[in-house]
Amino acid sequence: MKIQLFIAILCVANTLTFAQEEKHNHDENHWTSGRPDGHAPISVMGDHVHHKGELMFSYRYMTMDMRQLRQGTDDATNMNAFANYMVAPQTMTMSMHMLGGMYAPSDKLTFMVMANYIENEMSLQMMSGMSFNTNSSGLGDVKFSGLYSFFNKNRKSLHAEVGVTIPTGSIESKDVTPMSMSNDIQLPYPMQLGTGSFGSILGLTYLGQCDKFSWGHQLRAQINYLDNDQDYKFGNQYKLNNWVAVKAGDNISVSLRLEGALVDEIDGVSNLLNPMMVTTADTTNSGATFINSGFGLNYIINKGAFRGLRFAGEISTPLYQDLNGIQLKQNYNLTFGLQYAAH
Repeated sequence: MKIQLFIAILCVANTLTFAQEEKHNHDENHWTSGRPDGHAPISVMGDHVHHKGELMFSYRYMTMDMRQLRQGTDDATNMNAFANYMVAPQTMTMSMHMLGGMYAPSDKLTFMVMANYIENEMSLQMMSGMSFNTNSSGLGDVKFSGLYSFFNKNRKSLHAEVGVTIPTGSIESKDVTPMSMSNDIQLPYPMQLGTGSFGSILGLTYLGQCDKFSWGHQLRAQINYLDNDQDYKFGNQYKLNNWVAVKAGDNISVSLRLEGALVDEIDGVSNLLNPMMVTTADTTNSGATFINSGFGLNYIINKGAFRGLRFAGEISTPLYQDLNGIQLKQNYNLTFGLQYAAH
């Protein structure tokens, strides 16, 4: 709770600091998304609103690589895991294809929808030394949000996001393991494709621009309210993103991002999993605190038939990670995307 309060205070302090800056020479200028640095790094969601009648489509591909066991802030070994479990994870790759759409019925209100397809692969090792892989894939949860603009003046803007997560992703993904006698069995929590329960998204984003660069702060939370039909719910997620993007020309910008993330522990347990079998089936090995850094590129086409088309990419790596129990630590996260705005 203290960490969540600190993140909220930091976000407010940053917002007030920039809000007190001297006004730009062109007071009537608005913050605009039509510049190469007019969008946040591609991994940040809900970062901007649109003018009345504008429509935007987006596609993102994200892949996250995890490897090497970690306990708290220290590296761990297979032997640490085998002290209490029969199986230890070795690596995990999660890939996600995300399709999104945004539409603004007015200058104040923008609607956003996001659907995704997820592919998970995990390699594991048994106490005997035998290795095996498990896989899951399918549709994830759908997210629908409304973004409300409070103001846009003096090249600064502030908007809020209120949304809902719809549990379209499966929490019944199964695969064959050496212990399952050639039968499909329930896979542990990290290998599932959805949450299995409705939740909400709450966000606040502050943006600013100068002639040569732009910046932003975003506080965003995803909250799961009720247990799913397996009597557990995934932990809430709280993220504070701060970024700065510098124009490197009329069409391209580079960005640096710093993110603080807090993920709560899974609440409840699934009676389909044996928590003594593998670390990922024990909810005490869930939840974490992260500080991540990101480097990104944005390119926008400003003229011709493809005006409004953006290409973007970002790589992020953890600077700090404190994991509850024994978990695989994050290695890197790559995100690529296309965005097209129809005016």
